[in-house]
Amino acid sequence: MTTSVAAGIRLTQFASGGGCACKVPPGELERVLGDLSSGRADQDATGDLLVGLDHGDDAAAVRIDGERAVIATTDFFTPVVDDAYDFGRIAATNALSDVYAMGGEPLVALNLLAWPRDRIPFEVAAEVLRGGADVCRAAGAHLAGGHSIDDPEPKYGLGVTGLAHPDKLLRNDAARAGVPLTLTKPIGLGVLNNRHKATGEVFQHAIDVMTTLNRDASRAAVAAGLRAATDVTGFGLLGHLHKMARASGVTAVVDASAVPYVEGAREALRDGFVPGGSRRNLDWVRPFLEAGVDEDELVLLADAQTSGGLLVAGELPGHPVVGELVPARDGVTVQVR
Repeated sequence: MTTSVAAGIRLTQFASGGGCACKVPPGELERVLGDLSSGRADQDATGDLLVGLDHGDDAAAVRIDGERAVIATTDFFTPVVDDAYDFGRIAATNALSDVYAMGGEPLVALNLLAWPRDRIPFEVAAEVLRGGADVCRAAGAHLAGGHSIDDPEPKYGLGVTGLAHPDKLLRNDAARAGVPLTLTKPIGLGVLNNRHKATGEVFQHAIDVMTTLNRDASRAAVAAGLRAATDVTGFGLLGHLHKMARASGVTAVVDASAVPYVEGAREALRDGFVPGGSRRNLDWVRPFLEAGVDEDELVLLADAQTSGGLLVAGELPGHPVVGELVPARDGVTVQVR
């Protein structure tokens, strides 16, 4: 490219939202998916659909045989950073994460690209694709084609197919009381990315977090015999934890002081750079939440993440334990202390 073509182009200014914060609000999404899943009891007569719509898992899983299950997922979003290459890397890392969150290994990926050709030179899109290709190469996944459309807002992501052992899947509904909760990446990316969009400040340490694959954490969880995990993305730590606790019939207790944050997240919150998606996340979880911390802390815990880490039911050496799972309490899926 390059640099000459991209100079002065701020990708975040071409999108109304940014990253996973532009997801459809979780409550609204659940209502729609509930309608889709109703009346489908006979849809999988063979029992080979191991994970589908029921519990909001990160991907679908279908058994091929006794040793293999196919994992299928897709994820794409509008720019969360201005640099085209970094945007491609972040979006691809985020899409691959859904496979890792299920305990699988990505096998093949397809590009999903929407681009405003009359507003941003297509050479910039080539940099986005280059970033995605480099991440797939690092993950050992084949990148084989895809689909592109002309669109008023730039968007990029991947459709990903992976493989896992059907008896070793990491699922939303397999968490059990009496085990710790581990978080493998710091949070606060939403408020920091919102600051970047508003001011143009670049936070390389946040980019480094968002472009770190969840591969090693996923492999460690599977090797340790753990069975429940999710990745922390657009619904925030509280939102994804609520979904896991609800699906598993437990209550999650979070130690707010143990949760790691990216540098600058609290300052970004203080200065008002809170994505609308983060506040919607908190509003969604609040009826099921018991909190002993202030509102600012809750907003950060609900902050909409992009390409966040894994939230694992169990302990992974080298990563912080941020809480525990306890027997279900009536009406409370998440307690923050």
